[in-house]
Amino acid sequence: MNADDEQLLRGRVYGHDHDAPNPGPLPHQTYAALVGGPLDGLLLDITGWRPEEIGDGVALMTKRGRWPGGRALYDPLPDAPRPAAGPGVVCRFHYSGDTP
Repeated sequence: MNADDEQLLRGRVYGHDHDAPNPGPLPHQTYAALVGGPLDGLLLDITGWRPEEIGDGVALMTKRGRWPGGRALYDPLPDAPRPAAGPGVVCRFHYSGDTP
């Protein structure tokens, strides 16, 4: 990924187009910050997720991973505190690998 690609991803919400009128986070929504891997710097909207869903992590579709069109795997760290519900960035999901 080059510097221009990285800049496009910073602070943008996963699933929103970079050229959308407002690709960034919205007030009153809850987000997990994606750390490392092909989606580093994006935010994932986890509004309404239950704590056990957050603990399970996610497999997110991406063209930037090891397998284009595959999924990048992101998980909370095992010893990370569980987030309280509320707006803003409440936790981090760390890259753990790719799957086709």
